[in-house]
Amino acid sequence: MKPSEDAVTEYDRGCHWHPFFLEQALLVNDSWLKVARAPGLRSQRLLELLPATGGIDGFCALPGSALRQAGLNEAQIAALKTPDHRQLASDRAWLDQPGRRLMTIEDSDYPALLRAIPAPPVVLWLAGDATALWQPQIAMVGSRNPTAGGRAHARDFATALSRAGWTITSGLAAGIDVTSHQAAVDAGGQTVAVLGTGLDVIYPRSSEATASAIFEHGLLVSELPPGTPPKKQNFPDRNRIISGLSLGVLVVEAALNSGSLITARLAVEQGREVFALPGSLHNPMAKGCHRLIKQGARLAESTMDITAELEPIARELALALTQQLDDSGPGAAAGRNNTDAKSEEADLLEDADYARLWEALGFDPVTQEQLVQRTGLAVREVSSMLLMLELRGFVTREPGGMVVRNTVQHSASD
Repeated sequence: MKPSEDAVTEYDRGCHWHPFFLEQALLVNDSWLKVARAPGLRSQRLLELLPATGGIDGFCALPGSALRQAGLNEAQIAALKTPDHRQLASDRAWLDQPGRRLMTIEDSDYPALLRAIPAPPVVLWLAGDATALWQPQIAMVGSRNPTAGGRAHARDFATALSRAGWTITSGLAAGIDVTSHQAAVDAGGQTVAVLGTGLDVIYPRSSEATASAIFEHGLLVSELPPGTPPKKQNFPDRNRIISGLSLGVLVVEAALNSGSLITARLAVEQGREVFALPGSLHNPMAKGCHRLIKQGARLAESTMDITAELEPIARELALALTQQLDDSGPGAAAGRNNTDAKSEEADLLEDADYARLWEALGFDPVTQEQLVQRTGLAVREVSSMLLMLELRGFVTREPGGMVVRNTVQHSASD
């Protein structure tokens, strides 16, 4: 079952969806819902068993003795063999609402960066714009009790990075997290919040207004099913997803015992870049950042210190998505003949916003911020549209974050 066009429009006005993402939505069978409800069944062992059993249906069809031999406990086996059908119906009802989705590791649009980490989540509950998972992301984390200066730094960096086309990813916690999310929203950018609870349980309560704004301007993510309350053990697991989705992690302000240092450690283990803001020697909230810098984190004094390092990796992410599109059919850039390319471009330019963006591009390299100013479109809209144009081969990204029309494929609008 696909979401209707009316439903998509209702929750995501102005978002330029690509058919590749739309086709994946809500294609979830009961086997995945059972797994999602099996307590603690989010392990590397499950990832090993899926191919051996022919996929999720084959896994759930295994007899209890085989599941027991595979290491599942009695509660997990019961969730698969005698599920609570009332709970499954409730989960279905939650997913049937606009903007809701269960993404599984078997889905072709599961984010490539996250798939590559140790023990990636086998399911992700989503609320908002799923295409945000394929936008280039920078995680911003820090203290729950930052100084006024720390909050100001978080706002400034999140604002500047958003305007440069980066998606801000964090954990919706009080302090640096929620400040970074809100700054991205206020800048018209896109932001991803990874929760350590079910998506219907916002924690802390003080983040509820920001969570609502993120639903409209980005994406809420959790590997935990609806109704899951805040539990201390869930938040370190949540941190591996924050770093796993991101190209790099920026620690804004953190004490020596801060949970943000866990995220930084996970980022290093996942092969991500870690950046840290320096602070006053007398500020206890800067000591964690200073330790990270001593241990090899990159000192960040401006957004250029971050973007210069991550832009080449962001281009690799775009290539990975291009390959996904090529393999799945919709929007494939490779192998098209020139007539097909012109037809696709003409179809795109029938949309008034795409036509406005195309005209603003011209033939000289421009920054995304310049395109936002020229078109009057929101940052997140321009970012999403540029990604689709790039994947179809109509624009090219150049060093320094500049974009320009592809000189080979632009005649349809001339």
